[in-house]
Amino acid sequence: MKRVTRPQIGGPRHVIAAGHYLAASAGHAVLEAGGNAVDAGCAAGLTLGVVQPDLVNVAGVAPIMIRPAGGPVVTIDGLGTWPASLPDGYFMERHGGTMPEGVERAVVPAALDAWLTALETYGTMSFADIAAWALRFAHEGFPAHDLMIGTITTHREGYARWPSSAAIFLPGGEVPRPGQLFVQSDLARTLAYLCQEEQAASGSREDGIAAVRRAFYEGDVAAAMTDFVAGQGGFLSRADMAGFRCRVEEPVSVAWRGHVLNVCGPWCQGPVLAMALRQIEEMGLEGYAHNAPETIHMLCGILDNVFADRDHHFADPAFNEVPLAQLLSGEHARARLAQIDPARARDGMPGPLIGAAVSASSADHGFDPQPPPDTSYVAVVDRFGNAFSATPSDGTWDMPVVPGTGLTPSSRGSQSRPDPAHPAGARAGRRPRLTPNPAMLVSGDDVMPFGTPGGDVQSQAMLQLLLNRFHYGMSLQEAVEAPRFATYNFPGSFAPYTYHPNLIMLEQGIGEQTRAALETRGHRAAFWPDLDWRAGGLCAVESDRAAGLIYGAADPRRPAYAIAG
Repeated sequence: MKRVTRPQIGGPRHVIAAGHYLAASAGHAVLEAGGNAVDAGCAAGLTLGVVQPDLVNVAGVAPIMIRPAGGPVVTIDGLGTWPASLPDGYFMERHGGTMPEGVERAVVPAALDAWLTALETYGTMSFADIAAWALRFAHEGFPAHDLMIGTITTHREGYARWPSSAAIFLPGGEVPRPGQLFVQSDLARTLAYLCQEEQAASGSREDGIAAVRRAFYEGDVAAAMTDFVAGQGGFLSRADMAGFRCRVEEPVSVAWRGHVLNVCGPWCQGPVLAMALRQIEEMGLEGYAHNAPETIHMLCGILDNVFADRDHHFADPAFNEVPLAQLLSGEHARARLAQIDPARARDGMPGPLIGAAVSASSADHGFDPQPPPDTSYVAVVDRFGNAFSATPSDGTWDMPVVPGTGLTPSSRGSQSRPDPAHPAGARAGRRPRLTPNPAMLVSGDDVMPFGTPGGDVQSQAMLQLLLNRFHYGMSLQEAVEAPRFATYNFPGSFAPYTYHPNLIMLEQGIGEQTRAALETRGHRAAFWPDLDWRAGGLCAVESDRAAGLIYGAADPRRPAYAIAG
C-alpha cells in the first residue's frame, strides 16, 4: 500500500468531502440532522463562499451535478450570462482586445439560484436550515488559513484597489495573520436578510425558497448590486437579475470500462475529461507504468489534443453548434492520437480537425504559470443513494465588493474572449466558457461524485484520479494523494489567456530522473513546490453498496476534509 498522509475515510450511512473542513462539517451536520445529500451539499457549498471567500463567491458560479436515488443524473449549470446591454465587440473596441478587471467583466450572479434550484427540486430542508452554518461563520468568523492568506498576499493590490474590498480582506490595512479571526459582517447581514424573507413567506417550503430568490434577484440585493455596478461603469441590470434562472440539463455521458462517466456540457470544460478517456482507451494503457516518462509524455499529448479541441470548439450551445458527437467519436480519437509522436513533444498546439482554427494567444516561455486562484468543491453521497457534486467558484480580487452586502458580482466574464467571434467570445446573453466542472461516475448501483479546483488543471487532476483508482488499483485516498503533473501547452482559460509552449509542471514525488527524461523528449519540465495549490484539491466520495459502506477522500494540498457517518 502506498503511503498517504490521511486515512481512508468511510462509514455506513453518509460521507461528505469538501474543499474546507468547516464546509465539510456543515454538510455533515445536515446529514446527521436527517437531511439528504442535496441539503448537505448546498449547506457545504454556501459555506465555502464564506470560509474560502478568496476562491468562492456567494454571488459567483456553482455548477452542480445530482443523481437522485434510483434516478437519472442531472446538471444545474450555475453559470450566469453576459448582461443584455453589453455592446457587441465592446472589449475589442473599448479595451483593445483585452478583458479589464472590475465590473465590466461582471455576469449575472448564478450561484445562489443554483443552490436554490437544487434545494427546492431535490432537497428536503429550508434555505435557513442549510444557510445556518454560512451565516454563523460569516457573523462569528473563522481562523484565516494559509491558502486564503496566500491569495490575499499575492493579489493584495487587487483587494486594495477598492475600499469596499480592502475593508474586508485587508482589515486594518494588513493581510490577515495565520489563525486571525476573519469576520464578514456585511455578508452575514445579507444572509440573515435572505433567511428573514423566507421566514416571512407564507405557504410551503417551496414558497419560502421562492421568496429567497425574489429577495436576491428582484429585491434589495439586486438593487444594491446593479446600482453599484452601473455606477462603476458596468452593464448588469435589474432586468438581467430578475429574468435569470439556471439551466437544468442532461449530462454528457460516456461509457468507460463498465462505468458511465457523467460530465457537464461544453459551456464548461467538462467534456475534456470524456474526450481524454476516449483517446486513452483507443491507445491502451497496458505497459505504461504509473508516472513513468513515457506515460506522462503520452497522457500530456492526449491532454494537449483535447484542450486544443476545447479551444477551437467549446462554447455556449445556445449560441454555437458544438460538434460534440464527432469530438467524442472513435474516429476523432484515432485521428488525434496519430498526431502524437511517442518520442518527441509537439512544436505547438494542434490545429482543429473540424472547422477553422480560432485566434492565437500570446506565448509565455517561463516556468511558473500563475493561474488566478479560485474555486472549491464538494461531494456527498447519503444513505438513500442520492449523490451530489458541485464546483462553486469566483475569486474576489478582480471585482469590487458591493458596499454593505459582502458580495462581489460574478467575475466569470474573465473566461470569455474579448472577440465576440471567438466560440467563447463575450456577447450579450451568452454564458462564458467555464473551467469549474463537477463530475460523477456511475457503476450500476454505485456512484462516485468527484471534482477539484484548479482552473485548467481541473480536468487533468480528475483524469489522474480516475486512472489511479481504476487502472492502477489505488485506494480512493491513494488516488487523490498520488503525485500529479499538468500540461500548459494550450491557451489558458482566464484573461489574458496565456499559452505556455510545451510546458509540463510536475510534483516533487515524480522525481528528477523523470523530469530529465521529459526534457530529452522536448518538453520544458519543472517542479511545483511540494503540495502546491496549483496541482488542484481533489475530493471524491465513492459508494460500495455490496460492502454496505461509503468512502471519501480529500486532498491535503488544500484545506479539504472528508467526514463519514
